[in-house]
Amino acid sequence: MSTPTTSAVEPAARSGTHRVAEPRRDSAASARARRERRAAYLFMAPNLIGLTVFVAIPMLLSIVLAFFRVDGFGGYDFVGFANFERMFADPYFLSSLGRTLLYLLVLVPGLFLSGLGLALLVRHRFPLVGLFRTALFAPNVVSLVVVALIWQFLLTDDVGFIARLLDRVGLTAPSWLGDPAFALPTVMVITIWFSMGYYMLIFLAGLQDIPREYYEVASIDGAGPWTTFRNITWPLLKPTSFFILLTSTIAVMTGGLDLLVVLTGGGPANSTTLVIYYVYQQAFVYGEFGYAAAISSFLVVILLAWSALLFALTKGGRFSHAQ
Repeated sequence: MSTPTTSAVEPAARSGTHRVAEPRRDSAASARARRERRAAYLFMAPNLIGLTVFVAIPMLLSIVLAFFRVDGFGGYDFVGFANFERMFADPYFLSSLGRTLLYLLVLVPGLFLSGLGLALLVRHRFPLVGLFRTALFAPNVVSLVVVALIWQFLLTDDVGFIARLLDRVGLTAPSWLGDPAFALPTVMVITIWFSMGYYMLIFLAGLQDIPREYYEVASIDGAGPWTTFRNITWPLLKPTSFFILLTSTIAVMTGGLDLLVVLTGGGPANSTTLVIYYVYQQAFVYGEFGYAAAISSFLVVILLAWSALLFALTKGGRFSHAQ
């Protein structure tokens, strides 16, 4: 009779032990989660402080400044929406905005396709692949001012390296930076050349994150390169593609000022005066800081709207398990 009693007690004791241990494990897990959160906040703190001090606060001050007329000598006059009304009635601003949209429509797809194509090219191992990757990324470690000076030397009319090279084969080089028909396309080509290595590197990281087993199964099933790319590579690159579309749009809209200043100075005939250059011109050439702040605020609104639209259309670059 004692044996059944003992055997009946033991499971109860064991179950009681489990009931005591479970809260301890939960407490340890929650303590570990708190430590991990604290560590995450400490790691993020430098970036958050930098973004707050150098991005968020200046952005807010710029929005406030857009409602003032600044004379450059410490005088601030509140003018309400006058700067914004002037902006939408300014033909030079509207032409620079149209030029920027054209610049955007060419550069974003150009950077996307060139970065993806180069990443697909250098993802495989072949002799000197490391050298190719380094050479393609190398322009990104050089100052953009230096890059602009080098290209200015190469593209100088008549005496530039490219003009002399074309002259040797019996061709006459156009005025790459002096002709309004060629100036903006030339800046676009230089920008793509300079930036494609950076986007190649991001795409390469996304490609290397795709499990090799997927490609092995596709190869066993007899899938060709295009089928493999369409059904495996492209869907699994969706988060990377979203990131590149977002960052390249912001970079194209707000970057490249030093390249424009050194190469063309906004000319010839304002053919390379993009919105970012127009902001610089109004603020630091004409001293219209309030007007420049209004244009900058409008540019921020455009970028926020584009980011929200991109998030809505792609769900933040996420994909479901069904995909």
